[in-house]
Amino acid sequence: MANTGYTETVDADVLGSTEVDEGALRRLLRRAGRTLARPALECLELLLDAKTPPQVRLTMLAALTYLLLPMDLIPDFIPAAGFSDDLVALTALLGLCTTHMNDEIRLRAQRKLDRWFPLGR
Repeated sequence: MANTGYTETVDADVLGSTEVDEGALRRLLRRAGRTLARPALECLELLLDAKTPPQVRLTMLAALTYLLLPMDLIPDFIPAAGFSDDLVALTALLGLCTTHMNDEIRLRAQRKLDRWFPLGR
């Protein structure tokens, strides 16, 4: 799991038993969801932010669309070259997010993350 500033031990017996501790599983899934959702919510908030320049929004939308569509310029099954076009789109998206991200956007994303994936339960 990602380093979130705190540690939690997971009982290995839960995975090998026929009974699953639903509370422990729910907490584990919530933490995994938070880890995966954070960058997506930050990108969404950046895209929705009124201060984000239109050309940045357009480039982000184009990169996200390209990554999500099943068709590629270079089919993924081609060895070595197959994922190169996806890598270009992902690199552009990450570069824009890194360049234009600010604390206000991160805070809005964090609030949404806390609402969607509460840790207190």
